[in-house]
Amino acid sequence: MSPVIAPAALPSASTHAPTAVVQKAKPAPHGWTSYSVRNGDTLAAIASRIGTTTGVLVARNKLAGGGHHLSIGQHLSVPRSAAQARVDAHRARAASAARAAAIARSTYVVRSGDTLGGIAARKGVSLASLLKTNGLSARSVLQIGQKVRIPGAGAASASRPSSSGGLSTTRYTVRSGDTLSGIATRTRTPLATLYSLNHLSGRSVIHPGQKLKVRGTTAVASASTSGYTVRSGDTLSGIAARHGVSLASLLKANRLANANQLSIGQKLRVPGKKASSASSANTFAGRTYPSSVVGAANRNRDALAQASVPSRSQTRDMIVATARRHGVDPSLALAVAWQESGWNQRQVSVANAIGVMQVIPSSGEWASQMSGQKINLLRTQDNITAGVVILRSLTRSAKNVDQAIAGYYQGLYSVQRYGMYADTKVYVKAIKAHRSRF
Repeated sequence: MSPVIAPAALPSASTHAPTAVVQKAKPAPHGWTSYSVRNGDTLAAIASRIGTTTGVLVARNKLAGGGHHLSIGQHLSVPRSAAQARVDAHRARAASAARAAAIARSTYVVRSGDTLGGIAARKGVSLASLLKTNGLSARSVLQIGQKVRIPGAGAASASRPSSSGGLSTTRYTVRSGDTLSGIATRTRTPLATLYSLNHLSGRSVIHPGQKLKVRGTTAVASASTSGYTVRSGDTLSGIAARHGVSLASLLKANRLANANQLSIGQKLRVPGKKASSASSANTFAGRTYPSSVVGAANRNRDALAQASVPSRSQTRDMIVATARRHGVDPSLALAVAWQESGWNQRQVSVANAIGVMQVIPSSGEWASQMSGQKINLLRTQDNITAGVVILRSLTRSAKNVDQAIAGYYQGLYSVQRYGMYADTKVYVKAIKAHRSRF
């Protein structure tokens, strides 16, 4: 006779749920959510509260022993109710909208007339932080449609036009080369206020001679011209930088052909020169540079003013020798150096472009890597070497010489993707004219 096997003792109904009938965990109509077991819970009570069966919960959570032994704080995957699904969907939409708003605040799409300085002012951030966030330099050129990341992303209200509210105003006459952001910076008028006063937007187009309302608390520059007498070492680009005007507007004001060579004592008309402006020392061609860059430029200019530098003829010979050593056409190197500085090592721009070849420090580091030597841009020979190896790289990568020349001014990537800008074309023509003489 077979031995009788006693059945296992059943758990007390008062402390445990009934034995679950294991079912296949079918997909929940509204998805799944998490439930945390509380004191006194049983699987049956949870199933009843959620509106499901114990078998579904056992299968979904792979519970051993039919789910008789639950622990406080244990997380179970349970079907989401229709009401909870609606709440979760609402929260998801709200979170998505918040993320989209954050992205909108943290990203700005460049429009016609924008400058880095203007965008920084509009968004209430420093130009230095804007440059750093986007990996840009003071010489970077913006493209319409380009996306710029805004550091901090907390100044969305800065882009809303503000009411003039009885603000004292005066008139500003638009000059050739002006941009709305440049005018805002020059006249110390918040860009949003400038828009509001003149019923403009970021897409508005301005034209020379147009009258704009600006804040009346600061003396505003007029469209009149002033004179400048050419001195030894001057170049048109250097004069333009010194007076805060574009090279193109300087050429136009004096009806100069690109091939014209300046002569000592020559009188030039400088368009729209300002008697005084707090921002003019930081601004050139519509771009405002951070005080750190301008300060570095001033220190380098002071250092070079006290340093011994080669004469023009000596500098010319150094350019020719360096170009030949690196396989660059000497006439091209001479033309670029003449356009940039007039072969003058003491020339330093507001953007901290230094010396004979007007190389900024970041480009100097690039030149150091290409030349295999540590470049000191304050040393004439190093400066020439930097410019020449950059030209060598450009001529090797560009489709033609014109594109290489444009790349030295605008950046080769920008030229190849967006084409030459108007001022770049002026620059290329000037270089080619110089080159024909060398």
